[in-house]
Amino acid sequence: MKSRRVGPPDGGYGWVVVASAFFVMGLTGAVLKNFSHFFLEIQSHFGVMTSTTSWVSSTTIAMFHIGAPAASALTLQLSQRAVIIVGGLLCTLGMLLASLDLSLPWLYLTMGVLEGTGISFSWIPAISMVNHYFSRWRPIAYAIASSGECVLAIVFSPLFKWLIEMYSWQGALLIIGGLQFNLCVCGALMRPLEANWGASQKTSKEGSEENAAALPSKKKAVFQCCLLKKPELLLYILFAIFAAAGFFIPTLYLVPFANSLGIDKYWPAFILSVMAVADLAGRLFCGWLANMRFLRNLQLLPTVTTLLGVVLLLLPIGHNYWSILVFASLYGFLFGCMVAVHVTSIVDIVSLEGFDSGLGLFMLFRSIGGFIGPPAGGKEFV
Repeated sequence: MKSRRVGPPDGGYGWVVVASAFFVMGLTGAVLKNFSHFFLEIQSHFGVMTSTTSWVSSTTIAMFHIGAPAASALTLQLSQRAVIIVGGLLCTLGMLLASLDLSLPWLYLTMGVLEGTGISFSWIPAISMVNHYFSRWRPIAYAIASSGECVLAIVFSPLFKWLIEMYSWQGALLIIGGLQFNLCVCGALMRPLEANWGASQKTSKEGSEENAAALPSKKKAVFQCCLLKKPELLLYILFAIFAAAGFFIPTLYLVPFANSLGIDKYWPAFILSVMAVADLAGRLFCGWLANMRFLRNLQLLPTVTTLLGVVLLLLPIGHNYWSILVFASLYGFLFGCMVAVHVTSIVDIVSLEGFDSGLGLFMLFRSIGGFIGPPAGGKEFV
């Protein structure tokens, strides 16, 4: 008798995984988004140029992407749970060592290399888990998980500003390192999918074959570099490089730009919070839209990306608080729309079986844009 195909759970414990991924996104992406609060403090402390200071965050972004293939390979060989816990330890260690304030190159190593690698080792497996646990509800599940970056960014923006004023930027880094230690707790909640569904697959050889694509079995636990032969993935990687070169710049330079216009105290931090709220709305809206199947992900993505590019071109014309706030809100919403579908689109290109490897390659090459974007933007900063 032909066995019934058992695919991803599409619910159940998957929602615990989504909740855990929600906090992983917040404790990694939201922290990175609020690095701009430390920008002026570090620049003033070491007395260096804007472009020199920006190498701290640029190195973090680059290592976040460069570490992706290693994170994907370790995920395939070990488990998402183990890799996330290692990532949490690296993030904590990076921030704790950065708080020692030994030198600017020391910050490149700690806030840059260690923190960036830790973010990669936490972020990549969390995204992998969500995509493997869901099929029908994958777009909305990913949108909810990724919205943790926005929700905690809203909280972290004024919190980081307050921590810097109360405990100095060194003390703030120490406390943030303690917060990121909770990534290990999130990792512990990531129950491997194979453990849940492996028992039910033993009853039928045919059932096992049908589910091989859905479950990351040990026979398929090999990083697939051959995916680079797919022209669709190469074009998508090219898109990622250009996107990363420009789309990380506003979160880094909006606070210094607002300060240069005479906007002081907590108002620049409020801009980041509003942008995070708009980002959240964009992710949830576009996740819902993708789930309704009105448009394919690969049709929706270029539309929102084009609109986002137009907003970025218009952003510099804002010369007062309210105009900057409007453009930042539009940027946040459209950025959220793009984020909601840009990772799940990889499944459409390489299938779920090749998703982990495809995501690793995608992030690796995207590091080129992330590495050159912020310093290039710093040279043009007023």
